[in-house]
Amino acid sequence: MSALARAMSKFRLAVVQLHVTNVKADNLSRAQRLIQEAAGQGSQVVLLPVCFNSPYGTSFFPEYAERIPGESSRMLSEAAKENKVYLVGGSIPEEDGGKLYNSCLVFSPDGELMLKHRKIHLFDIDVPGKICFQKSETLSPGSSLSMFETPFCKVGVGICYDMRFAELPQLYSQKGCQLLVYPGAFNMTTGPAHWELLQRGRAVDNQVYVATASPARDEAASYVAWGHSTVVNPWGEVISKAGSEEAVVYADIDLQYLADVRQKIPITAQRRVDLYSVSAVCDA
Repeated sequence: MSALARAMSKFRLAVVQLHVTNVKADNLSRAQRLIQEAAGQGSQVVLLPVCFNSPYGTSFFPEYAERIPGESSRMLSEAAKENKVYLVGGSIPEEDGGKLYNSCLVFSPDGELMLKHRKIHLFDIDVPGKICFQKSETLSPGSSLSMFETPFCKVGVGICYDMRFAELPQLYSQKGCQLLVYPGAFNMTTGPAHWELLQRGRAVDNQVYVATASPARDEAASYVAWGHSTVVNPWGEVISKAGSEEAVVYADIDLQYLADVRQKIPITAQRRVDLYSVSAVCDA
């Protein structure tokens, strides 16, 4: 392997677990500061949490929603350009054509918008005695897969509840993604039960790195996030993890290690495509 290839096979990922308040300007300012902090630690890709500019909840989305471009997307563009990073901007409530979406914006190191992923699967659940949440009362779903290229690898994007659907990471892996990112906010019921379990499962099943970014936990909020933003390697090991408080956690992504895992257990070559397949109805 050449020196250049070796250099490009590793990169640093930063995951920002942000304390989100009711004041949008404060959220944007804090996110901007932590992006700068992450870049100062050598990060080339930075991931923000879901709804980083807004409290999490259907009652807040109409109030905090923005058109794109808007206040939050302009901050993301500037932060990516100033810090020369690929910036996965968590998500923000987006207003477009009278509809609201939970949308993730990705910016290149020159500040250009590379991608907009609208959350595909809406979180409508009812766990009696614990939690009832109906996102479809407010939000509309997205309708496309979302991937972007970096000099290091291709990255697939999902948002929160998207992680529960195994078909999405399978398709991303088939299409060459080696890192999957999920801004998300599991709650105090689903978080302890499934947050890490799902990430490790997606990583092992598809032999990819998986990173999740949650808001920090706020016990006074109407929706209390579990926190514990995490990075998992293709062997299913947790290599970086936050607690419940605001933090930036780092992971050195090693694509040669990923290649070694795939060589040792070659599930891609051994799939019985004569018996089963997963395919996309709508392309990315």
